[in-house]
Amino acid sequence: MHMWTPDVYDGSPTAFTAFMATVVKAAAFFAFIRLFKSSFSNLSSHWILVLSIITAATLLVGNVTAVFQQSVKRMLAYSSIAQAGFMLFAVLAVNSADASRSIIIYAVAYSVATIGIFSVLIKLKDYTYDGFNGLAQKEPLLAFVTAIFLFSLAGIPLTAGFMAKYYVLLAAVEQGQLLWLVIFALLMAAISVYYYFRVIIAMYFKSGSPEMNEQVSAGHKFMLIVTTMLILLMGIAPQLFLNNK
Repeated sequence: MHMWTPDVYDGSPTAFTAFMATVVKAAAFFAFIRLFKSSFSNLSSHWILVLSIITAATLLVGNVTAVFQQSVKRMLAYSSIAQAGFMLFAVLAVNSADASRSIIIYAVAYSVATIGIFSVLIKLKDYTYDGFNGLAQKEPLLAFVTAIFLFSLAGIPLTAGFMAKYYVLLAAVEQGQLLWLVIFALLMAAISVYYYFRVIIAMYFKSGSPEMNEQVSAGHKFMLIVTTMLILLMGIAPQLFLNNK
């Protein structure tokens, strides 16, 4: 059901791709949570195994396929499939008190980091990994914020993505019967570190001169800094974004 995603990501204007990857996906999962919680929560014994298998397949296919991509846009497309697999944990844990909280923090963390990385891509001409070679030397600020966005998508501690993964997996553990899937998800998250860090290695450890569509304006840099600070704040103090009453 996700196989259209890479071609659309690769072929669409970057701004539209960012919207589709964030707002549309978040809205769909909020709808899933509402539907399953209000209508199907009492029937969880009938669908939880099927949805668990779908979640595992989503994580596996998304992460493994992302490893072999040469275009960063296509890598982000397949990684978004894997991110959807993590979001499915909130649906699986719909009977848990933390289900709604976990999908909120995950949707916000994923959306902010994804919008951030596409805000960088929109300034580059070459979307391959080689197109990022030497970015740290040419645009150090752009390279730094890109690294933070990728850290968050990978779930590195002190970023919003780490807390997002923590909350959805915690909700699944509280649900019970899903420990095997949680362990599998952690293994898949480890795989994701490889393809996200390929971009960071290209920026900081390879030589090159990335071609830019245009100069990065002061306003654009300011918004990237604000987005980065938001990701770090969510990673350090996620309770500020949640209603704990």
